[in-house]
Amino acid sequence: MARVAERNQSASLRRALAVLDRVRASSGLTLTQLAEAVGLSKSTVLRLTVPLVEARLLERDRRTGVYRLGHGTLELGQAYLAGLDLRAVAAEESHRLVAEVGETVHLVVYEPPHVVYIDKVENETNVRMASRIGSRSPLHSTAVGKAVLAWLPDETVDGLDLAVMTRHTISDPARLRAELASVRRRGYSVDDRENEPEVRCVGAPIFNHTGAVVAAISISGLSSRITAARVRELGPMVAAAASRISRKLGGPPR
Repeated sequence: MARVAERNQSASLRRALAVLDRVRASSGLTLTQLAEAVGLSKSTVLRLTVPLVEARLLERDRRTGVYRLGHGTLELGQAYLAGLDLRAVAAEESHRLVAEVGETVHLVVYEPPHVVYIDKVENETNVRMASRIGSRSPLHSTAVGKAVLAWLPDETVDGLDLAVMTRHTISDPARLRAELASVRRRGYSVDDRENEPEVRCVGAPIFNHTGAVVAAISISGLSSRITAARVRELGPMVAAAASRISRKLGGPPR
């Protein structure tokens, strides 16, 4: 009997979550619309919504009868976001990229006017990158920096010191803006030996729950291994990893 009761409770919970999800995906539903959406009777849906309303996960407009998400969902979301640690959230994706491509993966956060390295995962068999956790790098000459810069206001470029780091560094504002437009179209950025003479990097932006760019992730390696052809292969991979991290942060799908 106990197992039957547990199964019934589990089924009710799944149905209640289905109700909550249908309301989440809409701008509001009446009892009739909600019952049709989840394929249950109105009496069953009404019973399922009672504890959701009591927990303030749902609210019902007394005049129209329309169900919408309640303030309790906002409190849950805020509690989730407050507990997020970017390094922990990105760790799985960073290690997956290293395993897949065999190159170093960097994670940075945006601290104007630089990016700051907060994590680094290396393939122990390869030559190690000179980057250090806690160090700062320019926006205009690094893949992680350009991944962030591409989604910042256009006038941000005007305030940057476009210092020449190597003979490949883009130091002309107009040319940099054109490069950033390409980054937005592709979804990933490239440091083609622009910050270090023999290093290529491929980066992508990470967005938070407000849709603002707050960080970036990249794959870095010697230009002899990360060739121009391989950049085109790695770009979609790092962009997909960044997108998954963004979703975990509550960011919009891209």
